[in-house]
Amino acid sequence: MEREWRKSTRSSAGGPECVEIALDAVRTGVRDSKNRTAGELDFGSAQWSRFLGSAKNGALDPR
Repeated sequence: MEREWRKSTRSSAGGPECVEIALDAVRTGVRDSKNRTAGELDFGSAQWSRFLGSAKNGALDPR
């Protein structure tokens, strides 16, 4: 089944931060919207939830 990709609302219109995600009940795919053929990262739902939690609480911010 083909994934339905959507561009992140945090991606800028023409900047380098262009990310797309595809969500389903068990997996989350992440890819570069400017280079879609380069492949994707695939995360389980628990992994994706931990990543989002870390991003939201600032744990991934550069020091």
